[in-house]
Amino acid sequence: MDKRILCIGGGELKTRETLEIDSYLAAEAKKLAGSRRACGLFLPTASYDCMPYYNTFHKVYTGLFDVKTDVALVHNREADVQKLRAKLEKADFIYAGGGNTVYMLERWRECGLLPLIREAYERGVILAGLSAGAICWFERMYSDSVTEGEYAVHEGLGWLTGTVSPHYDERSEEFDRVLLSLRASAWGLENNAALEFLNGEPVKSLGSGKVYRLNASDGERVEKEIF
Repeated sequence: MDKRILCIGGGELKTRETLEIDSYLAAEAKKLAGSRRACGLFLPTASYDCMPYYNTFHKVYTGLFDVKTDVALVHNREADVQKLRAKLEKADFIYAGGGNTVYMLERWRECGLLPLIREAYERGVILAGLSAGAICWFERMYSDSVTEGEYAVHEGLGWLTGTVSPHYDERSEEFDRVLLSLRASAWGLENNAALEFLNGEPVKSLGSGKVYRLNASDGERVEKEIF
């Protein structure tokens, strides 16, 4: 089964800034669902289970695209793994929202959600996410999750290779300096831009923003190529 991840660099779901990307994701979910009504599962863990965030997700995906939605809540509560499994088994795509990436990954591990997400990914459920939900799948991610306003490279899940920064249009100077010090290659995802991976390989970019391949392996300059 093909494994797919759609990484959205940023943008406001509430004001429909990512609508082109949302439309694509909804259409792909419907293809997976076939004759069933497609279902999207929202994970607001990075925002500490902010319910208005889920309500916005529901208004977009159900109100505009007729996709059924559900939400998995694991912050500050004892998780019922069997109930979580049942939610993931009904989903055609899983969407992780923005917020505190490091906390999100820690909580997924603590509560037993992470293995369930991995199982869903392996059986062909599309993984998607914005900002925190976009960068968590990579080996290394540029985030201020530990101390707000202090950006650093943190370890991600490693399901996708390389280093990544969301909101690259806002953070390019700082992130480029980090890459030069690391002599690393990376992805830069602007707001309202998405990068899709199929079986671990990048295959498509979409949205009004840009996706950049970045290379600073010589430690002297960052080479940039629009993907």
